[in-house]
Amino acid sequence: MVKDQNCAYCMEGELVEKFGIKICDLSVSMLYLFKEQSHPGRVIVAYKDHVSEMVELTPEERAAYIEDVNRVAVALHKAFHPKKVNYGAYGDTGHHLHFHLVPKYEDEFEYGGTFAMDPKRVHLTEGEYQEMIGKIKAALAE
Repeated sequence: MVKDQNCAYCMEGELVEKFGIKICDLSVSMLYLFKEQSHPGRVIVAYKDHVSEMVELTPEERAAYIEDVNRVAVALHKAFHPKKVNYGAYGDTGHHLHFHLVPKYEDEFEYGGTFAMDPKRVHLTEGEYQEMIGKIKAALAE
């Protein structure tokens, strides 16, 4: 497994804990609850190896990663019933392949537009994070 010592997703621990809580490992990726929860259920699906873009994956690896992303999207729909899930893949500064899956709700402040990346807006209690993680894990297990 390829790791970058300066990458939050590769090293996990304190680096990733600044913005996310690990939910579980998937077939070829890792699932994190994004701490900023202005969009309830927002998560990150990060590829297991340190690659910057999907073009670096073999067709089989890419298909497996997209299956993980889809599995999480299905779980978000089951757990939180959003109107839509938005997908964002950036990585301009953090060069590790990852998708933000952002549930969007029709009565929400940003419905119909892009979602904000500001990680300081809405934070939950530890109990609320764990409750949300429990819902996602239950939906993944279905």
